[in-house]
Amino acid sequence: MVTYNNTDNDSNLLRSVDWFTVLLYAILVIAGAISIYAATYDFENTDMLDFNQFSGKQILWIGLSFVVGFSLLLIDRRIYEAYAYPIYGFMILLLIVTAFIAHDIKGSRSWLVLGPVSLQPAEFAKTATALALAKLFSTYGFALKEWKNYAIAIGIIILPVLCILLEKETGSALVFMSLFFVLYREGMSGFVLFATFCAVVYVVLVLKFAAFTIMGIPMGTFIVFVVIMVLVVGMLLLYCRSLILGRNVAIGYIAAGLIATGLHFVGVDINGYVFFFTVIGISLIYLLIGMLHDDIKKVAITIAFMCVSVGFMFVVNYGFNNVLQPHQQIRIEVTLGIEEDLRGAGYNVNQSKIAIGSGGMTGKGFLNGTQTKLKYVPEQHTDFIFCTIGEEEGFVGASLVLIVFLTLILRIISIAERQHTTFGRVYAYCVASILIFHLAINIGMVIGLCPVIGIPLPFFSYGGSSLWGFTFLLFILLRIDAARKDYGVW
Repeated sequence: MVTYNNTDNDSNLLRSVDWFTVLLYAILVIAGAISIYAATYDFENTDMLDFNQFSGKQILWIGLSFVVGFSLLLIDRRIYEAYAYPIYGFMILLLIVTAFIAHDIKGSRSWLVLGPVSLQPAEFAKTATALALAKLFSTYGFALKEWKNYAIAIGIIILPVLCILLEKETGSALVFMSLFFVLYREGMSGFVLFATFCAVVYVVLVLKFAAFTIMGIPMGTFIVFVVIMVLVVGMLLLYCRSLILGRNVAIGYIAAGLIATGLHFVGVDINGYVFFFTVIGISLIYLLIGMLHDDIKKVAITIAFMCVSVGFMFVVNYGFNNVLQPHQQIRIEVTLGIEEDLRGAGYNVNQSKIAIGSGGMTGKGFLNGTQTKLKYVPEQHTDFIFCTIGEEEGFVGASLVLIVFLTLILRIISIAERQHTTFGRVYAYCVASILIFHLAINIGMVIGLCPVIGIPLPFFSYGGSSLWGFTFLLFILLRIDAARKDYGVW
């Protein structure tokens, strides 16, 4: 049982704040300002504190961020829980308003211009969504055991995604998908993560090998059909624990493959779609009958997985060709190696990899990066700031930055696990998930492992909205964590 003692005063607060996390935050934002200075260095104006330069503006944002951060520490932590839903509702409304009144900037309508300042509400919506999700899970009796609760939790995550997509800001919208890891931590079945991983594999295979054909169908589609069949057999054996069903379905698939191969060698043409739909259809009928003798629920889930996988495969093709914008299509094709386009969509990534590679082990030295100084990498002070670190500080410098990030993330996870309330734990895992997603995707973009989708590097990329957004996330967590000593367990 948990009891609360109202002993929250300024002296207790100062002792309870996790100052190590504050130190890591300070190291990252200061290193970020120095990196921005290096990325935008002007030989004619070398003043780092010049507020007309990006570095000077970022330093101003950093100063204000410290003020905001410590102001958040002074707010009673119960306010964050009590007003979680109103804050979330206000941010959803602001996102919708932004989609209609914001100016079009590079195809996106996600920035509100307030005099000399431009703010991106999507950055602050992350904090609001994290608070709302934490509030939901802290509701008495709430657990991810009913579809209703799943629907509510997923709805809280998806609603800001839809609003941000209205603003045509795909990158920011994808960040909210990281919150599904929080659901997994709080009891969501691991099957969901497995299905998500499979979906990613399907997308890559379908698009990567779409240019070639086998049996009259795209090679990517052919490969995914085979992968689905293998996964179904694996699920029957390992998930359903049904040796008979798994063995018989596997024998059926192998026999069908041998028959198709034999017909091909004697000159009989077989349409791939007819073949696979026939084979999968027969196995579907067999599994429906098998449900009567085995675990109905697990076999039903396996059948659903098979059907949804086949349907998703065709949705990928439709979505890629009819939903994504041309510039988004080419970015994905460049990332998957389908297209090169070194002078177009692949230019940024190619120059970024050249910059990082040229840094070697120890780098060229501070302000000595040629790729940086000659402005070969566009947006180098924002989304591609990491290549400045790689070029000037080399592998050693880039590794040190990643180690500090890793230390911060592990610290946040540690903070999450020591919380005495569900609200604090869930919120902390939301912060960790968002940071991990930003870090992984941004670094992946810079080195060519992920499509360029405009996700900033936390605390490093230039911009007040991004910096303030992460400051809100982190310092609200620190305030919630500072109250942990007010709780006694007995």
